[in-house]
Amino acid sequence: MGKEKLLLLDGNSLAYRAFFALPLLTNDSGIHTNAVYGFTTMLQKIVEEEKPTKMLVAFDAGKTTFRHESFEEYKGGRQKTPPELSEQFPYLRKLIDAYQIKRYEKELYEADDIIGTLAKQAEQDMDVIIVSGDKDLTQLATNKTTVYITRKGITDIEKYTPSHIEEKYGLTPLQIIDMKGLMGDASDNIPGVPGVGEKTAIKLLKEYGSVEALYEQIEGMKKSKMKEKLVENEEQAKLSKKLATIFTEAPIDISLEDLNYPGPNEEEVLNIWQELSFKSLIEKSEFQVEEKETAALEFEIVENVTADMLQDTMAIHVELENEHYHTCRILGFGFTDGGSSFYVSFENMHGNEAIKTWLEDETKKKYMSDSKAAQAILKRMDINLRGVEFDMLLASYITNPAISGDDIATLAKEFGYTDVQANETIYGKGAKWKVPEENVLAEHICRKAFAIWSLQPIVEEKLKENEQFELYYNLELPLATILGAMESEGVKVNIETLEKMGEDLLQKISSLEAEIYDLAGENFNINSPKQLGVILFEKLGLPAIKKTKTGYSTAADVLEKLQSEHQIVKYILDYRQLAKLQSTYIEGLMKEVHQEDSKVHTRFQQALTATGRLSSTDPNLQNIPIRLEEGRRIRQAFVPSQEGWVLFAADYSQIELRVLAHMSNDSNLVDAFRQGMDIHTRTAMDVFHVPAEEVTSNMRRAAKAVNFGIVYGISDYGLSQNLDITRKEASEFIDKYLQSFPGVKEYMDNIVQDAKLKGYVTTILNRRRYLPDITSRNFNLRSFAERTAMNTPIQGSAADIIKKAMVDMDARLKEEGLQSKLLLQVHDELIFEAPKDEIEILERIVPEVMEHAIELSVPLKVDFSYGNTWYDAK
Repeated sequence: MGKEKLLLLDGNSLAYRAFFALPLLTNDSGIHTNAVYGFTTMLQKIVEEEKPTKMLVAFDAGKTTFRHESFEEYKGGRQKTPPELSEQFPYLRKLIDAYQIKRYEKELYEADDIIGTLAKQAEQDMDVIIVSGDKDLTQLATNKTTVYITRKGITDIEKYTPSHIEEKYGLTPLQIIDMKGLMGDASDNIPGVPGVGEKTAIKLLKEYGSVEALYEQIEGMKKSKMKEKLVENEEQAKLSKKLATIFTEAPIDISLEDLNYPGPNEEEVLNIWQELSFKSLIEKSEFQVEEKETAALEFEIVENVTADMLQDTMAIHVELENEHYHTCRILGFGFTDGGSSFYVSFENMHGNEAIKTWLEDETKKKYMSDSKAAQAILKRMDINLRGVEFDMLLASYITNPAISGDDIATLAKEFGYTDVQANETIYGKGAKWKVPEENVLAEHICRKAFAIWSLQPIVEEKLKENEQFELYYNLELPLATILGAMESEGVKVNIETLEKMGEDLLQKISSLEAEIYDLAGENFNINSPKQLGVILFEKLGLPAIKKTKTGYSTAADVLEKLQSEHQIVKYILDYRQLAKLQSTYIEGLMKEVHQEDSKVHTRFQQALTATGRLSSTDPNLQNIPIRLEEGRRIRQAFVPSQEGWVLFAADYSQIELRVLAHMSNDSNLVDAFRQGMDIHTRTAMDVFHVPAEEVTSNMRRAAKAVNFGIVYGISDYGLSQNLDITRKEASEFIDKYLQSFPGVKEYMDNIVQDAKLKGYVTTILNRRRYLPDITSRNFNLRSFAERTAMNTPIQGSAADIIKKAMVDMDARLKEEGLQSKLLLQVHDELIFEAPKDEIEILERIVPEVMEHAIELSVPLKVDFSYGNTWYDAK
């Protein structure tokens, strides 16, 4: 093996150098790319010339370093990083990863210290090259370490060896530190001695050797203005030398063994170049992307599965006709242990005792995709699935919630796996959809199982790398089982109640129709915006607020503004709400009730929302409109499934505002929650500067709108609409709020900056949401991403808390040996059904578990109640 060579790159310095050396370039999405482009060209050139065996790119970890302890103003004069540069850092990191170069940063230390420490360790055994745009690093030059400093451009390099430094300055590398101590460094805000420039500093060092020696012998220096300045600034000179000294014993937790450089992952580098529109690099490059053919897969079609065919760990895939797994047809099952793969039809699976025993055995580990759906399906076959060790759908969702679709081919592609075809290729689309012949079907299903098997180590490694394995394995995976059980259990619906409500609503709708026709002076189609527009704006002469291409706008926000103009408007708004209730919720719910058990079995979408919240479909029980009494009364139709039982509902009070208090650590907000104050009153007191007794209901309403608006990243426009005030008033209101809660303002600013650097935000339990638009040049896209950056950690952390509460609650119900069951999760609310004699226990344990699901710096508060229907339990 040839001699080892280590290449150490100063990430921040080179990125800055590239950014200012090149004109602003952008890709098709408007993302600036000049720093990444310059860095790449420099990297390509230097790797080609030097052929290193080990590499590292070091970054500064943050604004504060150990140097700030001795000099608070260190680097204080620096201007804020231009957003056009900060938006490029996520791409720079992505590129370094694609080159398979190790990158590293360490809290409280600078990139220089990491480089200095590793260079010192490495030069015992290998040649070291340091590349930076910052001449400070020349102090690290030795006979084994050469420091490359980029000059004008980024590829024009000056090589500093001890002899080059001697030739250039007449100094040794270590005397560079003394030179900096005397002359200072404006770029790092190192003061030095006023009036001492580079020439004077070199002259003094040639005579005295070092800063310390100079001050030991300063008495003998002949009297001059210079001597006065040196004497006056002795402390400052010594401090400046200390600040300029690179620390070569930083407590880093990487070793030289970690820095092996295998060369770039050419496909990944090309993908990033493509994304950033580096056309010239792509054209010149000799990088290759392998054309992947689908690898051959050996599989068998098995009629009778025996126990010896089922291993301790296997991937199993259940193929469904469509996503409605409570009712749809099962097309077959694929099994693999990575060696042999086999397919079993639904008919041959049904009643097979060996498979049933294996699936129900906790100790047999199953790798699956969408284990919740599999659980529901197997339940229909009287099989209780246990021992799920890996769930591809959940794992890929946690690595990136933007990965959409539950088709394994789509998920696999995200991780570079292409040996499985999309469903459309196999089944066709729309009206052309059909099940292919058994051999084709069997291969497709086995390929899916094999993809799950192959991807399990890759995806789990990614989760560990992102510090998300805990979130996945201890929260989402057990939650899938709980949700599966909730779906199978379902919620009982009283059909008679629904029918009666439907009749009442139809009567109300019909009498509203009559009132509207009467006020309009004619019959017309109320549901036709065109006809309604003519009646309101031409016949009745109401002011037209908004026009559309086809006529007048009759959207809800327009009509709400016109309510005071004419009685008919209120009737139309009521008519619309009641008609929607009737069609979507009464008739819609009736269609979803299963005949055999009079229950609805909603499906909880666990891998759908970008924030981590659960959503529910078929039917969606999360958006029953409860602001309207008629809407709220729909909950009267939801009843316990057993005689003498009740429904018990518990919900978190203002969970998102409590999370905001915790995350922003704003003292006013934290105090209010700790003292158990009404948070909206407290906000009104702070914003309007009045004592509690002078807060009016309007003030509280306004404060409430801002409190919740802040959580959702509301704009002045949004608030002005909510409170029916001008944008200017809304803007002033938001400003007042942020002055009253400075911690919230700081949190908002920091989280956006952080997202720009990292490209994502995280929740309390490390759930991530990537925000590619946070650096967009398009104002609207960027503003939306900034609002998302502010509110996702709050909403996502609230989701973390309620999910954790569900997992803890499930364990507690089992521990207490209760019959009570968790039926539904709706936003911040959990709904149980329970025998009446367990209510007292639930009143004790539910708030206890929910309030301690995750400990925050403010208390969590849970309200609960129970009754004969979901409506009564509120």
